[in-house]
Amino acid sequence: MTDDTLPPLRERVSAPPSHRPQHPEIAEWRPATMGDVDAVHAVFHAIDTEDHPNYLTNREQVEEELGYSFIDLERDSLLAVTADGRVAAVGIVMEPPRQETLVREFMNGGVHPEFRGRGIGRELLAWQRARGEQKLAASEKRLPGWLVGYADVRAPGRQRLLEAGGFEVVRYFQTMERDLAEPIPEVSAVGVVRIEPYRAELSAAVHAARDDAFRDHWGSQPLSDEQFAGLTSGTFDASLSFVAMVDDVVAGVLLTDVAEEDWAGQGFTGSYVSTVAVTRPYRGRRIAPTLLRAVLEASKARGLEKVVLDVDAENPTGALGLYTGMGFVTSQQELGLVRAY
Repeated sequence: MTDDTLPPLRERVSAPPSHRPQHPEIAEWRPATMGDVDAVHAVFHAIDTEDHPNYLTNREQVEEELGYSFIDLERDSLLAVTADGRVAAVGIVMEPPRQETLVREFMNGGVHPEFRGRGIGRELLAWQRARGEQKLAASEKRLPGWLVGYADVRAPGRQRLLEAGGFEVVRYFQTMERDLAEPIPEVSAVGVVRIEPYRAELSAAVHAARDDAFRDHWGSQPLSDEQFAGLTSGTFDASLSFVAMVDDVVAGVLLTDVAEEDWAGQGFTGSYVSTVAVTRPYRGRRIAPTLLRAVLEASKARGLEKVVLDVDAENPTGALGLYTGMGFVTSQQELGLVRAY
């Protein structure tokens, strides 16, 4: 919601000149194109394998991000290319389009592990920060503006880089795992609630329910149609995803991925719950634990070993306690860092 007490972002943020990175090992700094999907994926895969091998960016996700209509590759992306043609680093500045309470600029990408420790990351982040501030300075919205970056605690260099660039740690996200060899609680919702498998014909209602439920989550904004389509494609598994129906209303949603590419790095077979959401009118009816019971039972029946999810440790709906109560235990942690305007 627009805050009329705030001047527009364009009056609060000065647009800096574009940063022109320079580094002796980089022969060319240029925007990415759709022809660079494989090269960008190779960098992301190397970063992921080094920093957090339990979850990897797949090629389809790279193609999806580079293809978003709200990313201008010419202005919002940058590749660091060596003299022999290798892509040593990738930078993307992404501003999701649906902005109700916040304008966010995500600092995506990073430096290939083989090229770290040489100052390339500082140059890349300086470009990203300048581009992010340019985009904020172009906004008419009377909303807070954030530059946002994430750092896995297993990659402290990323945290140090962002903090040196003026970002502050403001949030902690826990990765939690549920061993399916353990008994599954026999919870059920209060009242007449039907738990049904996800169906494509419910996608619009599921999208709306997800956006409504996440309005009180930290930094969350409604997903664009493109973003929601990405949430329900690729490694998305409809057979392990569920909706909670009260009469003909979608009251709760649980969306799940099965990314077999991640299993080697995880050390187990598993499913990943990307979304658990209950709309505010239906909270307090044990819908969320009932949805979790459904995915735990279905994943176990599939022969998988664990179910994994991520949660904001300070989630106002008490999600951390919910997951702990359902047998999930914390395995990893990621930091959310912000530079606020």
